Amino acid sequence: MLEDQPILKVERVKKYFFQKRHQVIKAVDDVSFSIGKGRTLGLVGESGCGKSTLGKCILKLQSVTQGTIFFKGEAIEGFKGRRGAEYRKGVQAVFQDPYGSLNPRMRVGEIIEEPLFVHGVCPKKDRRRRVKDLIEKVGLKPDHLRRYPHEFSGGQRQRICIARALSLNPQIIILDEPVSALDVSIQAQILNLLMDLKEEFHLTYLFISHALSVVEHISDVVAVMYLGRIVEAAPSQVIFTEARHPYTKALLAAAFDPDPEGPKPHLVLEGDIGESRTAEGACRFIDRCPHPVAECRDKEPELRQVGAGHYLACLHP
Repeated sequence: MLEDQPILKVERVKKYFFQKRHQVIKAVDDVSFSIGKGRTLGLVGESGCGKSTLGKCILKLQSVTQGTIFFKGEAIEGFKGRRGAEYRKGVQAVFQDPYGSLNPRMRVGEIIEEPLFVHGVCPKKDRRRRVKDLIEKVGLKPDHLRRYPHEFSGGQRQRICIARALSLNPQIIILDEPVSALDVSIQAQILNLLMDLKEEFHLTYLFISHALSVVEHISDVVAVMYLGRIVEAAPSQVIFTEARHPYTKALLAAAFDPDPEGPKPHLVLEGDIGESRTAEGACRFIDRCPHPVAECRDKEPELRQVGAGHYLACLHP
């Protein structure tokens, strides 16, 4: 899953959590991918697959257990002091819960202006002008700057979070379930806004979601993650028309169909991601796979190229 001249590259990253009695939770287990400048990678999987943990590692909110994350060719582990501050400016985030992401005691104008003040980006007069421009860019009005977060709807709060993320002119935005807490009609509005802002500000996105249907139109490449590993990755159109991994097919089948007379899902998985008890060295999807083969119990499949930009980790022929 390599992009030409990637702005972000994740190379064999592992993030393990160690508990009592020598128990190890492999939240992220040997994940590699790269994102080219101006592109969007959709990272999809059920809750608990490790996608948000990976996002936090990229944001340096958590340290990696093993592996390396590169930003414009440099390993971010070495970013400290001024270089670390520059990285934090260049890589911003929009999280799932817009209300939990906003300080309830601050007015919206103060929330958007705060990153500019902390990083000393520009004089106070210019900061106010930039805040006003940003609030209009995300579809809100200048008089909204005087209000508090609780005075807005969920969709409006997410617009405020997006404006704050844009305030420092980032190059990459990590979008961690940015629309999952919103109504379906509002989801479409926010997705369209993100696409417009991407073009206007030449942004690069890592779009994390549990629903393939959400990332269909916004993503250039889609990577499907299961229990800490990527099991399939391909250009968006290929994933939605030629998916080969049974887990990817099950996620596609689970997409909501508004037509009550439409076809019913033909592939439904038993159990959930938290119930997997796969033996070490076996395919981690074997407990839920509808057509496992004998090799699956003896060997964990590696991600291999099966087409132009199409990668698959499955032993099924």
